[in-house]
Amino acid sequence: MGTAEKSSDLSPFSIPNIRLFIAFRVFFNSRFYYPVFTVLFLDFGLTLAQFSILNAVWAATIVLAEVPSGALADIMGRKRLLVFAASIMVVEVGIISFVPRSHVSIVFWVFLVNRILSGLAEAAASGADEAIAYDSLAAEGDPEQWGRILEILMRFQSVGFIISMALGAAVYDPALVDRVCSFLGADLGITQAITMRFPLYLTFALALLALAATLKMKDPGTGKDSARSREMKPAQAFGLTLAAGLWILKTPFAMTVILFGMLFDGLIRVVITLSSQYYRVIDLPESLFGIMGSMVALLGLVIPKIARKIAENRPPSHALWITAGLAATGLLTMNLFWPYAGVIPALITFSAMYFTGFFVSFYLNRAASSDQRATVLSFKGLSYNISYGLLGLLYAVLLKTGKQGMQGPGLEDRVFMDTFAWFPGTFAAGFLLCLALFFIWLRKAGPEI
Repeated sequence: MGTAEKSSDLSPFSIPNIRLFIAFRVFFNSRFYYPVFTVLFLDFGLTLAQFSILNAVWAATIVLAEVPSGALADIMGRKRLLVFAASIMVVEVGIISFVPRSHVSIVFWVFLVNRILSGLAEAAASGADEAIAYDSLAAEGDPEQWGRILEILMRFQSVGFIISMALGAAVYDPALVDRVCSFLGADLGITQAITMRFPLYLTFALALLALAATLKMKDPGTGKDSARSREMKPAQAFGLTLAAGLWILKTPFAMTVILFGMLFDGLIRVVITLSSQYYRVIDLPESLFGIMGSMVALLGLVIPKIARKIAENRPPSHALWITAGLAATGLLTMNLFWPYAGVIPALITFSAMYFTGFFVSFYLNRAASSDQRATVLSFKGLSYNISYGLLGLLYAVLLKTGKQGMQGPGLEDRVFMDTFAWFPGTFAAGFLLCLALFFIWLRKAGPEI
């Protein structure tokens, strides 16, 4: 039996870095404070204005650090960047877990440091984690198994998301925690001041597990590309960044994958951000909002397997049309605001997000070379955040404009319904633009499209 046959028969999950990559992704992203994110900040004494400032700082940090961190991962080693990211997560969660609430001014500055560190951690992990996993697969297994890895990864992430959403919200509720303690025979008189830190403590534990996972990783050797990267110095990060950017611009397939990813991810993420407002408009009780979040996460248990079969057996254009069809159908029918039944088009729209994540990772990792894979993936992350930020800003301006001259009860709901048509309209315009580039560029790229 030849080497190629051995690598193809080997289960990709027998490779240590693959298992550690999945563990890291789950521990790093399953944050127990997500379901109470906004109210957590407010319960610490911060204002909504301060909350907005902190999130703007977080987004700006990611945008500024995204691509340079990818270049450093390609030069210094992916493991180092991942250990750095996990270490920062330990610090950023730790400082807000134990910060005293006695001085609000100090709390704000601690949370500001938290947002900067969180943005740096996100940027450092972005690209480096997929790069170390894919290169490990190329060195010790069969790269054709990457779709299978993505499928299992997304399933584990969905399970982690469901658990963290449910448990994080539960331990934040002092009445529920107090009832559980009473049932167990302990009358502790639990208050909000105590339970508000429980989701943070649980996330801090995950941060330690994420750090442990990265410390066990090993940078794979993938031939000439890896050897050349190890010989490079950090000062060459700018040159590598420039080279990766030029490669994307000169590679029609990679460029178009990123452009379509920007459109789908940015627009749907804005819609997801506004999902609670949409649920309210379709008369869904607020008590069911958490259940809707869990239903969306359950999609991650089903869609990856479908996406893998499509990616491995159909041309990329097939994946594009399926994702576009789901996004267009979902956005158009959401615009009808069916009472209660409006959850169906919402789930259709959100399913397109899972397909986008799978397909972009599948095709971009195949196209990029090992020596610049983390940098290319960081460009993808940067483009996604820019798209999300710009689309969110444009919609915010549209909302402000739509409110002018309007008064009366239910103003927010009426303006939201009046302006929601902007989403399917923007998607149609953006898709046609990307499609034009598809025919201009990709038809020159060869029969693989």
